[in-house]
Amino acid sequence: MNYTEEIFNILSRGGFISNNSVQARIKRYYDAIEDHQAEYDEYYQGIGFHLEAGDGYFFFTRKETKVDLLRKLEAVSKWIDYLTFLKTYNSAFGAGLVFSAADIVVRINCDMELKELAGKLFSEKKSYDEIVEKLISELERMGFVEQQDEVEKTWKVLASFHYIEELIDCISITDDTDNTDDAEHTGEKDKETDKEKEEQP
Repeated sequence: MNYTEEIFNILSRGGFISNNSVQARIKRYYDAIEDHQAEYDEYYQGIGFHLEAGDGYFFFTRKETKVDLLRKLEAVSKWIDYLTFLKTYNSAFGAGLVFSAADIVVRINCDMELKELAGKLFSEKKSYDEIVEKLISELERMGFVEQQDEVEKTWKVLASFHYIEELIDCISITDDTDNTDDAEHTGEKDKETDKEKEEQP
């Protein structure tokens, strides 16, 4: 196996290795893992990590404490806002898309809904340029985008973006299921109440 240290340094910090990275070295790491995933997984399990494969990306998972899980859930809540904003900007926002900060700012200035969503993202940021810059910084920090062209200032959405999309979809499905269950329980209680009324003399 090659690149075990380099791969560990990326994934152990919560990063991703995507197959559509603009960096040649990341693509090499991806290909190496893809060819020998079982061996890499066994190797990293020895130090407490499990190598997971997503849709075009790899990442680490490990057993976490309740405190860590609660912290992650809090972090996910802000990503719901980020994703809502990005999908409103472009419904096709996802892996492979190339975009620029300037284009997002232009769209904000022309779209009232985007203005409202942007204003809720980072309260400490005053201008739309600052808000978009901060959002892209968050996306880059999490390993969801990479700068494709420094001159044109364009960014590419990586395959790892599927991770946050799928995570939020799971949360939405869970919420919908809970709401359905609550509605069913409420309906059953209403029926029981109606039946009790009918049985009263």
